Amino acid sequence: MSVKNSKRKYRYRKPVNWTFLLVLITAFQVFCAGQILLNGGEKLVKETIYIVFGAYILVEWVYFLVFAGILRRKSFEVELIAFFLSGISLALTTSVYPDKAYTQLIAVFLGIGVFIVLLWILSDIDRVIKLRIPVAVASIAALVFTLIFAKEINGARNWIILGNGLLSIQTSELIKIAFIFVGAATLENLQSTKLLTKYIIFAVACIGILFLMRDFGTALIFFFTFVIIAFLRSGDIKTIFLICTGALMGGIGVLTFKPYVANRFASYRHVWEFADDKGYQQVRLLIYSVSGGLFGLGLGNGKLRYVYAATEDLAFGMVCEEFGMIIAFTVLLTFVALVVYSIRYSVAARSSFYAIAACAASALLLFQTALHVFGVTDLLPWTGVTLPFISRGGSSMMCCWGLVALIKAIDVKTYKRYDKIIKD
Repeated sequence: MSVKNSKRKYRYRKPVNWTFLLVLITAFQVFCAGQILLNGGEKLVKETIYIVFGAYILVEWVYFLVFAGILRRKSFEVELIAFFLSGISLALTTSVYPDKAYTQLIAVFLGIGVFIVLLWILSDIDRVIKLRIPVAVASIAALVFTLIFAKEINGARNWIILGNGLLSIQTSELIKIAFIFVGAATLENLQSTKLLTKYIIFAVACIGILFLMRDFGTALIFFFTFVIIAFLRSGDIKTIFLICTGALMGGIGVLTFKPYVANRFASYRHVWEFADDKGYQQVRLLIYSVSGGLFGLGLGNGKLRYVYAATEDLAFGMVCEEFGMIIAFTVLLTFVALVVYSIRYSVAARSSFYAIAACAASALLLFQTALHVFGVTDLLPWTGVTLPFISRGGSSMMCCWGLVALIKAIDVKTYKRYDKIIKD
């Protein structure tokens, strides 16, 4: 698209009043900190709350002041969403596990670092194209290493444990960024089937290794992302239909010849029959989440927090119970907003790479959110995937911020030189 057309697209778009929204988000975070202080119980160390939330709000404001005041950026919709969701994650983690509050805060800061570095990498399309092969090779190598050396947790071999448990890394989360990066970069200039074939081989390798790890939820997310990228580049619905049909037949074959896989879905639509066994978490979620009403019971007053892995696998239920349905649906709408943002700005993207990467990243986040929400509420088989940004975990947090960078990069105002061109 020409600069003239890009200018026309942006002419009538009034920028979001990010200062007002940032003040609202900050007030919400201060309110969360106050609730934790009131309902924290004996385990709570008040200094932890002051330091964690104080540091987070400080970094939040410093980021906006630097990029808006010094670097003269004007578009901050994506960052506002990321900071809002990360703040909820920090509040839940601090409330349930005060001793892990600093760890989650560091994870958020690392995520912000990933966001900034990745935006710099994405600023040069030539650099992006050159990096696609090294990133692809490193991704496959990391997955193979994980398959060989990972510790099995909850039936899946997807965690690398270092330092006697002091540090754990879920490589498949970080490779979500690489999966989209490689796909969008490889298909940026699709002039032959050779490039598409290379990406198909890469995608099949990633998904196949994830199946060997028994990380079926992540494998499903990778497959969905592959379909989105393939469709965005080809627009051929028949081909996508054939791909999905083949994947469905493959899934049926796995369930038929690997009974232990089918056992993981035995409680689907029958959680009440397994209320004290396989359906324990989901039954408690269904009971407790609706008790929050519109405005929630308040941080620290919920019962779902006492269920195993509630801040990871049942994060949406905790949001419903302790924050209320209004905040819960606001969280869901933010992921829809990211998809709308990507589609809206794709028409003026500098390159097809940015359009493909942004749409695929936002679709991945929305699809993963749907798997989490529908899975824990038994509308779909439970895959155990996390709720983006909100579920506790460092690898997941860094992944989400990286995906948001792919979305942010689609807006030409993200980079100063293009912003100047549009103004002129």
